[in-house]
Amino acid sequence: MPSLVKPIETRRLYQQVADEIRALIARQAFPPGTRLPPERDLAQQLGVSRPSLREALIALEIDGSVEIRMGSGVYVCAPAERLATSTAALGESPSELMQARAAIEGAVVVLACARITPDGLMRLRETLQRMKAEMEQGRSPVEHDRQFHLTLATLSGNSVLLRLVGELFDERHSPISSQLRERFDSAQTWQAAVDEHEAILQALEAADPLAAQTAMRQHLKASTERWITS
Repeated sequence: MPSLVKPIETRRLYQQVADEIRALIARQAFPPGTRLPPERDLAQQLGVSRPSLREALIALEIDGSVEIRMGSGVYVCAPAERLATSTAALGESPSELMQARAAIEGAVVVLACARITPDGLMRLRETLQRMKAEMEQGRSPVEHDRQFHLTLATLSGNSVLLRLVGELFDERHSPISSQLRERFDSAQTWQAAVDEHEAILQALEAADPLAAQTAMRQHLKASTERWITS
């Protein structure tokens, strides 16, 4: 017999914030063509963090409610372009996603450090070299970045952690995460990521679990700052 209880929809914070901004637009607080207040002021007005506000603005840009002009500001689109009445789920919150990755991969790298072998170190080194080679060719090294993190999870010896690391990494391809990365990924941000991977690998080569964990968490924290809070 089918259940009569409907599942409760979990609305992410960026959806709630985006709907608040949408309501302000609908009430003509921000008429079409006008620029929204600066991020700091709007975040304070809405009582949310700037990363949460940024995610909400990206969601509103995806559905055509606003236009983000780099170096200029965020502008309200004309009514004909604003078709949505509420903000759809566009993937996990990027800031919450990175918090989850830091928690899980910080533990993964400690387990991997305890089980590391010369072959495992060689696999990680080869993957890092492939990242560098892709960058030298002017291509995104994202697939080798993924492989580096999945190899670490494999070396942890825990299949559940391997699955979680893969799922969290692949969430970067959701609409909201993709839109953020399209704006903020660059050769410079990738070079910083490669350097951070190098620090993780060096700590593993030294068989220092605390240094490896610190390097991993610093890498994911720096990624968050480059991607979300920059």
